[in-house]
Amino acid sequence: MSGSNPDPQNGKITGLEPGGGVPPGETPPGEGSVADTHEPRQRGSGKGQQVFWLGAIGAGVLLFLLFFIGYIVGFFD
Repeated sequence: MSGSNPDPQNGKITGLEPGGGVPPGETPPGEGSVADTHEPRQRGSGKGQQVFWLGAIGAGVLLFLLFFIGYIVGFFD
């Protein structure tokens, strides 16, 4: 293998120092410079809505099971 770089654009890249280093100011900062810009956390709708949705899903599953049990027994013939 040869020791040459196969990348034809290698000589045209700006900002690189000899040896492949990058001088300060060429790269963006690692983290944002503005602290705490996110919006405050909004309070959830509460436990009542969770209970409602769990009950609705439970009722749907119960109706689904009752339908198939009735079909197997012969109630819907």
